[in-house]
Amino acid sequence: MASPAGARPRPARVDRRQHPRRRGRRRARRPRRRPRRAPGARAGAGAATPRARERRGPRDPGARLAGGAAERAAARLDRRRGDRARHRRRAGTALRRRRRRVRRRQPRARRRPQHARAGAPPEAGAVRAAHDQLPRGGEPARRERRRGDRPGRARARGRAAAAPRRSGAPRQDGSGGPGGGGVAPRGRQRDARARGALSQTREGAVKGRRAGTRLVEGWERGFSPGPAALLGALSAGYRRFLGAREWLYERQVLRSRALDCPVVSVGNLTVGGTGKTPAVELAVQTLVRLGHHPAVVSRGYRRRTSGVQVVADTAAIRLDAEDAGDEAFLLARRLPGIPIVVGASRHEAARLAVERFGVTAVVVDDGFQHRTLVKDLEIVMARARNPWGNGRLLPGGPLREPLAALARADLIVATGVEKAADVVEVEASAALHAPGVPVLAARHVPVECLDAERMRAVPLADLAAAPVLAFAGIASPSSFVTTLRTLGARVADVVPYPDHHWYTRDDLQRLEERAGALGAAALVTTEKDWVRLRRIPLPRRSVYVLTIRLELVTGEPAWRGAFERACPKR
Repeated sequence: MASPAGARPRPARVDRRQHPRRRGRRRARRPRRRPRRAPGARAGAGAATPRARERRGPRDPGARLAGGAAERAAARLDRRRGDRARHRRRAGTALRRRRRRVRRRQPRARRRPQHARAGAPPEAGAVRAAHDQLPRGGEPARRERRRGDRPGRARARGRAAAAPRRSGAPRQDGSGGPGGGGVAPRGRQRDARARGALSQTREGAVKGRRAGTRLVEGWERGFSPGPAALLGALSAGYRRFLGAREWLYERQVLRSRALDCPVVSVGNLTVGGTGKTPAVELAVQTLVRLGHHPAVVSRGYRRRTSGVQVVADTAAIRLDAEDAGDEAFLLARRLPGIPIVVGASRHEAARLAVERFGVTAVVVDDGFQHRTLVKDLEIVMARARNPWGNGRLLPGGPLREPLAALARADLIVATGVEKAADVVEVEASAALHAPGVPVLAARHVPVECLDAERMRAVPLADLAAAPVLAFAGIASPSSFVTTLRTLGARVADVVPYPDHHWYTRDDLQRLEERAGALGAAALVTTEKDWVRLRRIPLPRRSVYVLTIRLELVTGEPAWRGAFERACPKR
């Protein structure tokens, strides 16, 4: 039948919920619900319409009996799930249980009110972050609970009039705040952990520093029975490795290579703290007095570069401390005009120095354990007091080789000597393992004091004018304190750091606070430490840098004679 003139045709009714265009503008009209039928009269899931039944004719009673169980199970499932307004007779049956919606990007119209602390693009929306990983196990995307969220709530909310967007102050992990979601999803929680890693790194550095301090104390005084047994087993394995290597060198399976010029090695038997760097400087000065043009070869410990690198040539310093290593950079500053080359292979580094700069002698820093290079003069540095610690090999003690390796030395230098009795233990070890090898006594002598801000010299007497706070990232901070006290400095306290420690702003800030708490007028450190902190803004309190040199107390004729025999005067 045709519609009356002027009347608008009514759209066909469909059994699904419809919103007007730009949904969410106003509340959708809710269709009337048909009265519930009796449980026995309700059509099961997928039941045919009445007209379809009329066309097909009456149902077969046997088929009703056969399909009744499945229909009743579907009806129970439908009652348990409830009637979802947004998915009525469409996607609802395909959803997992406890899931109220199909996952979408940001299911809202513009200016639709969101839950508390919801965000807008490009930040995380109300459902999940724009670029985040979805939860596993079929769980819904995380969202903040809001007012009106109740189990069994079946219809979608309409738009409230003039509901304001709500935001709050940002949290530490970056969630919340204007334009940010209220709950940090998994990705943003990972970002928060990454941003919080700085504080965790600082805590880890402090714990590592304490563990290193305990290890060094164990090397000096011994360990308790439990750690001693474990470290002793590791030391035994290390001893077998050293024995196998020595056996291979004795039988020429592994060979040392020679250069076309004399090679002087300065090393030690223990881990750090023996004054090798000042000894290298003294060795270079001795070679220069003998008429040689020497070069220094070093490993370049904890440098950013790799391979063989020229730190300094005869004209200038070519690498910064971060690329050269703190010790190599310090030697380049102290020895202007002397080529400094770093490399893991001492032979390759020394060969480059000879070929490029035409040097007539090479000084190898920390080369006693390096067997790939033939050396003409072996100098072993040792502390005068407690030179070998607990007398055990690494990692159970500070020894890098057994004391029997002293037999390879040509000179043994005991550093930190204050009186003649200090060298007794070193002399006894030399008499036992290296009879006939001279033992020399040496000490570290302060040369000048520099103001770190302008690197200008100040009188050494200024250190005695007021209390100072000492700090040092060297193997033996106690020797630095001893040197300060010989100058009459009033050391309020000493803050030790691990050897070769690169300082941060936080380190200097804590030192400044510590000095203020102790009433110290200034901070004082070593020249090697200054190399590792010179790029950091200094605190308001004065920072002094103490420069030291190695001075032979006894055995200077033996020192000079050994150089003249190994490196004849030119």
